[in-house]
Amino acid sequence: MTEILEMAESLGRTIGRTAEHRTLSRALEAADGDRDFVELRNEIDRVFEEMRAKVLRGQDPSPEDQGRHQALLDRLETMTAYQSLVAAQSNFDKVMVKVDQAMREGMRKGASSPILVVS
Repeated sequence: MTEILEMAESLGRTIGRTAEHRTLSRALEAADGDRDFVELRNEIDRVFEEMRAKVLRGQDPSPEDQGRHQALLDRLETMTAYQSLVAAQSNFDKVMVKVDQAMREGMRKGASSPILVVS
Protein backbone atom coordinates (compact mmCIF):
# COMPACT_ATOMS: atom_id res chain seq x y z
CA MET A 1 0.00 0.00 0.00
CA THR A 2 2.87 2.38 0.76
CA GLU A 3 4.11 2.07 -2.82
CA ILE A 4 0.68 2.98 -4.18
CA LEU A 5 0.49 6.05 -1.95
CA GLU A 6 3.97 7.14 -3.02
CA MET A 7 2.99 6.72 -6.67
CA ALA A 8 -0.22 8.71 -6.05
CA GLU A 9 1.78 11.51 -4.44
CA SER A 10 4.17 11.51 -7.38
CA LEU A 11 1.23 11.67 -9.79
CA GLY A 12 -0.20 14.57 -7.79
CA ARG A 13 3.09 16.46 -8.02
CA THR A 14 3.20 15.83 -11.76
CA ILE A 15 -0.38 17.01 -12.25
CA GLY A 16 0.42 20.08 -10.15
CA ARG A 17 3.13 21.00 -12.64
CA THR A 18 0.86 20.86 -15.69
CA ALA A 19 0.01 24.04 -17.53
CA GLU A 20 -3.67 23.34 -16.93
CA HIS A 21 -3.24 23.16 -13.16
CA ARG A 22 -1.10 26.29 -13.10
CA THR A 23 -3.70 28.12 -15.19
CA LEU A 24 -6.49 26.96 -12.87
CA SER A 25 -4.51 28.11 -9.81
CA ARG A 26 -3.93 31.54 -11.36
CA ALA A 27 -7.62 31.83 -12.29
CA LEU A 28 -8.65 30.95 -8.72
CA GLU A 29 -6.23 33.51 -7.29
CA ALA A 30 -7.43 36.16 -9.73
CA ALA A 31 -11.08 35.47 -8.87
CA ASP A 32 -10.35 35.61 -5.14
CA GLY A 33 -8.55 38.91 -5.68
CA ASP A 34 -11.37 40.47 -7.69
CA ARG A 35 -13.45 42.44 -5.17
CA ASP A 36 -16.51 42.68 -7.42
CA PHE A 37 -16.41 38.94 -8.11
CA VAL A 38 -16.10 38.07 -4.42
CA GLU A 39 -18.90 40.44 -3.42
CA LEU A 40 -21.20 39.04 -6.10
CA ARG A 41 -20.36 35.46 -5.16
CA ASN A 42 -21.11 36.25 -1.51
CA GLU A 43 -24.44 37.84 -2.47
CA ILE A 44 -25.35 34.77 -4.54
CA ASP A 45 -24.51 32.54 -1.58
CA ARG A 46 -26.59 34.71 0.76
CA VAL A 47 -29.65 34.63 -1.51
CA PHE A 48 -29.24 30.90 -2.04
CA GLU A 49 -29.07 30.29 1.72
CA GLU A 50 -32.20 32.37 2.23
CA MET A 51 -34.05 30.25 -0.33
CA ARG A 52 -32.64 27.06 1.18
CA ALA A 53 -33.84 28.10 4.63
CA LYS A 54 -37.34 28.62 3.26
CA VAL A 55 -37.31 25.17 1.69
CA LEU A 56 -36.14 23.62 4.97
CA ARG A 57 -39.05 25.33 6.72
CA GLY A 58 -41.42 23.77 4.18
CA GLN A 59 -41.94 26.97 2.18
CA ASP A 60 -41.35 27.54 -1.50
CA PRO A 61 -38.93 30.31 -2.45
CA SER A 62 -40.86 33.20 -3.90
CA PRO A 63 -40.63 33.98 -7.60
CA GLU A 64 -38.92 37.21 -6.57
CA ASP A 65 -36.24 35.27 -4.67
CA GLN A 66 -35.73 32.96 -7.62
CA GLY A 67 -35.60 35.87 -10.04
CA ARG A 68 -33.09 37.74 -7.87
CA HIS A 69 -30.91 34.63 -7.62
CA GLN A 70 -31.03 34.10 -11.39
CA ALA A 71 -30.23 37.75 -12.07
CA LEU A 72 -27.17 37.49 -9.82
CA LEU A 73 -26.05 34.33 -11.60
CA ASP A 74 -26.52 36.06 -14.95
CA ARG A 75 -24.32 38.93 -13.78
CA LEU A 76 -21.70 36.48 -12.54
CA GLU A 77 -21.55 34.75 -15.92
CA THR A 78 -20.64 38.02 -17.64
CA MET A 79 -17.61 38.62 -15.41
CA THR A 80 -14.17 38.02 -16.89
CA ALA A 81 -12.94 36.38 -13.68
CA TYR A 82 -15.78 33.87 -13.83
CA GLN A 83 -15.28 33.12 -17.52
CA SER A 84 -11.56 32.59 -16.98
CA LEU A 85 -12.25 30.33 -14.03
CA VAL A 86 -14.77 28.22 -15.94
CA ALA A 87 -12.42 27.85 -18.93
CA ALA A 88 -9.48 26.91 -16.70
CA GLN A 89 -11.56 24.41 -14.74
CA SER A 90 -12.85 22.84 -17.95
CA ASN A 91 -9.34 22.40 -19.34
CA PHE A 92 -8.10 20.94 -16.05
CA ASP A 93 -11.09 18.56 -15.95
CA LYS A 94 -10.13 17.30 -19.40
CA VAL A 95 -6.65 16.45 -18.10
CA MET A 96 -8.15 14.64 -15.12
CA VAL A 97 -10.49 12.63 -17.37
CA LYS A 98 -7.44 11.45 -19.34
CA VAL A 99 -5.63 10.59 -16.09
CA ASP A 100 -8.67 8.62 -14.90
CA GLN A 101 -8.88 6.77 -18.22
CA ALA A 102 -5.17 5.89 -18.05
CA MET A 103 -5.55 4.64 -14.46
CA ARG A 104 -8.56 2.51 -15.42
CA GLU A 105 -6.59 1.02 -18.30
CA GLY A 106 -3.69 0.31 -15.96
CA MET A 107 -6.03 -1.37 -13.47
CA ARG A 108 -7.59 -3.43 -16.25
CA LYS A 109 -4.16 -4.59 -17.37
CA GLY A 110 -3.06 -5.19 -13.78
CA ALA A 111 -6.15 -7.26 -13.01
CA SER A 112 -5.50 -9.52 -15.97
CA SER A 113 -1.78 -9.93 -15.21
CA PRO A 114 -0.78 -13.40 -13.97
CA ILE A 115 1.94 -11.86 -11.77
CA LEU A 116 0.94 -11.13 -8.17
CA VAL A 117 2.47 -8.10 -6.49
CA VAL A 118 2.71 -8.28 -2.70
CA SER A 119 3.29 -5.08 -0.76
